[in-house]
Amino acid sequence: MLDPRRIRSEPERIAKLLKIKGFELDIGLLAELDSKRKTLQLETEALQNERNSRSKEVGKAKAAGEDISTILGTMESIKANLESKKVQLHKLQEQIHTYLMGVPNVPDEVVPAGDNEAANQEIMAWGETPNFEFKVKDHTEIGASLNGMDFAAATKLTGSRFVVMQGVIARLHRALEQFMLDLHTREHGYTEINVPYIVNQQSLEGTSQLPKFEEDLFKLIGDHDYYLIPTAEVPVTNMIRDEIIDADALPQKYVCHTACFRSEAGNYGKDTRGMIRQHQFEKVELVQIVTPDNSYQALEELTLHAEKVLQLLQLPYRKVILCGGDLGFGAAKTYDLEVWLPSQKCYREISSCSNFTDFQARRMRARWRNPETGKPELVHTLNGSGLAIGRTLIALLENFQHADGRVTIPAALSPYMEGTNILG
Repeated sequence: MLDPRRIRSEPERIAKLLKIKGFELDIGLLAELDSKRKTLQLETEALQNERNSRSKEVGKAKAAGEDISTILGTMESIKANLESKKVQLHKLQEQIHTYLMGVPNVPDEVVPAGDNEAANQEIMAWGETPNFEFKVKDHTEIGASLNGMDFAAATKLTGSRFVVMQGVIARLHRALEQFMLDLHTREHGYTEINVPYIVNQQSLEGTSQLPKFEEDLFKLIGDHDYYLIPTAEVPVTNMIRDEIIDADALPQKYVCHTACFRSEAGNYGKDTRGMIRQHQFEKVELVQIVTPDNSYQALEELTLHAEKVLQLLQLPYRKVILCGGDLGFGAAKTYDLEVWLPSQKCYREISSCSNFTDFQARRMRARWRNPETGKPELVHTLNGSGLAIGRTLIALLENFQHADGRVTIPAALSPYMEGTNILG
């Protein structure tokens, strides 16, 4: 959520930056609502002062033995008017809050303009894409040949966009999870955390999935406003909601493995084959909580940590900076890591690493105590996949496939497969 004071102080600049995201900030509406708010606030304060003044008059009149009925009548009128103004002010504040909850974060000034992913800019590419002297298979064919992926069984159990993994594929999936967690905890300094897969409405509002993206969520039926998590970002980041963190406790760095659940409402009919886009998938998520002066440096660091996974697994990838039209609602700046998929002859996103600045923190009321001022200030939050496990598995199967159906296991992953260096 943006700071209303910032919008009031530089509305034209904020509106110009938000246009990069394709959002039209209604400056006129906000100015009108803010003017009404100021008027109502002044009127409310004036009535409160008048009520207090009248109360003093009652005390004086009683002490002097005078008739106070007229004063009491006036006070009743003031009280009724004051309650009416308070209700009006509350409704107006709610209207302003609702509008601001739908305003995206301001993009960083280095974010390129553009309407969609076609305008994303490549920063670098790593590794060589493989050349095959045989007809390349996609991950569904390879998974089936290894008797490890059963989409029909998953459809019977649940429906489309699910998979049952078994045997060496299930083991490979588990090995990737363990490899990523060990790397980030042992070498990158993250604390492993295990969180619920179900969160409340406040948590989703805090990280900006609600109210804007409710259709993408799975809501549970029951007495509580509970949802399945779309990403570990939600519960992990909300650990600091309504907290004031000591300066010496920052930065906080967490890594978390969870299942993730998404309805994919906005992607109907897209990537329906295989494991590219599913309703349930697993990720190893990286989250950092930092002071404002360190957040962009932290973004570079976090992105490098995600890249390290791809490099150790010897998977060719590229890094792009997202343009305004492709930038997420809450993000100020995002790097996407895209891994090469031979069957599609293109790079596909495997991690998004984002700096949310104070956007999520303001919604969560998450603060740190600045030792220079002694006052609480908003923290900055960041997150990124380190990595999406299913898509990493897909990339391994496709990039390291052999003509006879076998698949090579990268050396870094072999210890997690009990020394196995080839499947099939």
